[in-house]
Amino acid sequence: MDVEALSRWMDDEGLPGGGELAEVTPLSGGSQNELYAVTRGGARMALRRPPAHAVESGAKVLMREARLLKALSGTDVPHAAFRGATTDLDVIGAPFYVMDLVDGWSPMGGGWAPPFDTDLEARGGLAIQLADGAAKMARVDWKAQGLEGFGKPEGFLERQVDRWLSHLATYQFREIPGLEETAAWLRAHLPKTFEPGIMHGDYQFANVMYRHGAPAELAAIIDWEMATIGDPLLDLGWVLVGWPPEGDAMQHARYLDYDGMPSREDMLEHYAKVSGRDVSQVDYYVILARFKLAIVLEASVARHVRGEGDDRVARFGPIVLELMEFAASLSRSTTLR
Repeated sequence: MDVEALSRWMDDEGLPGGGELAEVTPLSGGSQNELYAVTRGGARMALRRPPAHAVESGAKVLMREARLLKALSGTDVPHAAFRGATTDLDVIGAPFYVMDLVDGWSPMGGGWAPPFDTDLEARGGLAIQLADGAAKMARVDWKAQGLEGFGKPEGFLERQVDRWLSHLATYQFREIPGLEETAAWLRAHLPKTFEPGIMHGDYQFANVMYRHGAPAELAAIIDWEMATIGDPLLDLGWVLVGWPPEGDAMQHARYLDYDGMPSREDMLEHYAKVSGRDVSQVDYYVILARFKLAIVLEASVARHVRGEGDDRVARFGPIVLELMEFAASLSRSTTLR
């Protein structure tokens, strides 16, 4: 990376440490983009850019992330503060944006951090904070925050089944039991109305960071690649994809120990209280989340089968089948009619 060019750009943007040379070190984290720590003027920031092989294709998504982070400024949604962005390839050879470096930990970094690894009561607070973050996103006045045109909320739910089935058709290589049954149920039980709002699109423990130590406090929501203006209740459904007690029977889709988690009812009550939204049709959103997540993961499985994907995604194979099985199962047992 051309650190001198980056430092000149930072000078132009008025970022901390004017005139100083930035210190840049690579960080782990993020599956689609590269992440670097940038230290200058006593400030610790993070730079996010697309990988070298995907500079052109990744630019649009990256700039959408930057726009969203900038729009969240001044809201109570936990996020890394936006510092600046550019599409000028003359700076470091790729578009990028800079945000504050979050001091915290992610459950994807090795499971529950102390004291949440042994204190089950404290661990339950992590879940409530997860619901709290989704609820705060849902109540943001997205138009007032400059996000007009960021997504297409009109007909959002109506488009979901056909959109994801069309996506699956481009790479489907095997039968996925429950797929058609779930699609038919989703078409037949479409909520009559919804209130558009900011939607993360992949909202789960893997995509948040917490502050160190108890009590639990959400430090930042991260990895906004799939964010849009849609139905925020789908984020709540995403959180509950493997929730107890129904999710206790899942053998593959869970990646964390759910002992100590609050009840589903407690999660819904907190979300409804903070967001002001009606959660009475949450089963629809859990079923849609399982349906969509299964299809998204199947794309990685298909690439692996073709010999193009990372061996680590091979484990997604049984997860896809389990998610669709549980989507279909819930569609049969739910009281939603």
